[in-house]
Amino acid sequence: MKITVKMPRVAETVDEVVIAEWECAVGDEVAEGDVLVRVETDKAVVEVPSPVRGRVVELLVKPDDEVVTGAAIAVIDGF
Repeated sequence: MKITVKMPRVAETVDEVVIAEWECAVGDEVAEGDVLVRVETDKAVVEVPSPVRGRVVELLVKPDDEVVTGAAIAVIDGF
């Protein structure tokens, strides 16, 4: 089953982040809790974990893209 990963809220007052670096690539297998991507806020770099176990089938944003909370960032085919 394909799962669309959405950008979680990383801090109470932060609604926008910048994609810093993907820690996975299309085709990679990830476990629930593995770091998918690092994002930058005004004050910190935050790791975003995978919500499910599966295989990454699509990365919907690229480094330096600005992303809002709730936006789709990746698709994982869950196991």
